[in-house]
Amino acid sequence: MEKRSWYVAVVGSASCPPEIEALAYRVGHEIARRQGILICGGRGGVMAAAARGAREGGGVTVGILPGPDRSEANPHLQVALPTGLGDARNAIIACAADVVIAVGGGYGTLSEVALALKKSKPVVALAFAFPGVPGVVAAESPVAAVELALKLVARP
Repeated sequence: MEKRSWYVAVVGSASCPPEIEALAYRVGHEIARRQGILICGGRGGVMAAAARGAREGGGVTVGILPGPDRSEANPHLQVALPTGLGDARNAIIACAADVVIAVGGGYGTLSEVALALKKSKPVVALAFAFPGVPGVVAAESPVAAVELALKLVARP
C-alpha cells in the first residue's frame, strides 16, 4: 500500500447549496490525487461531497461522527468513527488534521476553524461564509485550496 503523508480536514455545512457541494467534491478529489487522507465530520453536505470526491479519486476517507453509532455516516466513508460527543467532535477533527480546508460553512464550521487556529493548524478557506478571519488563507478554487494546504504543511 502506498504511503499517504498528510491528513486534511474538510469542514463545512451539513446542508448547503449544490455549488458548495460541487466545490467540496473537487477539493476531496484533489486531496486524493495528492495522496492526502481526508478527515471530515462524516455526515451530509460538504462532508459527504468531499468524501465522495476523495473516494472516487482513489483516496482514503475518515469520518468523525457526532453521534454514538455509525448509522449516521455518509456512504462515502471508509472509516466511520462514532464519538457520541456532538459538536465537541469538532475538536477531534481539528486536532487530527495537518491542515483544515473550510468550504462554505456556518457557525459549526467557524468553530472548527477556530479550534484549528488555536492549535496552530493552517486553515485554507474556499467560499468561506466568514471572510476576514485572522489566520485563514483564502483560496479561489478547489485546486488552489489544496495547493495552498500542501504549501502550508510543507509537503511535496
